[in-house]
Amino acid sequence: QVQLVESGGGWVQPGGSQSLSCAASGSIVSITDMGWYRQAPGKQRDMVAIITSGGYTSYKDSVKGRFTISRDNAKNTVYLQMNSLKPEDTSVYYCYADVRKAYVFSYCRYWGPGTQVTVSS
Repeated sequence: QVQLVESGGGWVQPGGSQSLSCAASGSIVSITDMGWYRQAPGKQRDMVAIITSGGYTSYKDSVKGRFTISRDNAKNTVYLQMNSLKPEDTSVYYCYADVRKAYVFSYCRYWGPGTQVTVSS
């Protein structure tokens, strides 16, 4: 099995910063893309940032210049540094990883359980 465990999150004031991390573990042979989505109450889940195994990154327009995604391939871990946070960034943040498991020849997307980020004064 493959598990993703997120850490970080919580409450922060507008303009503040917060860091999220997500570690993948289990019978992992390789991981291609990793990233973060978020979902606010009553809204669909939207992509926030993605990073390929080679380090190529892509961001949601509204977070460009404020959020930075990075990864440590040796630790199968993806990070999200969030700066200049706004109330509209309040959401549950979910990490994902596209994983190839042992004895399987295709990639499958696994998700973390989600972590709440609340931005308010």
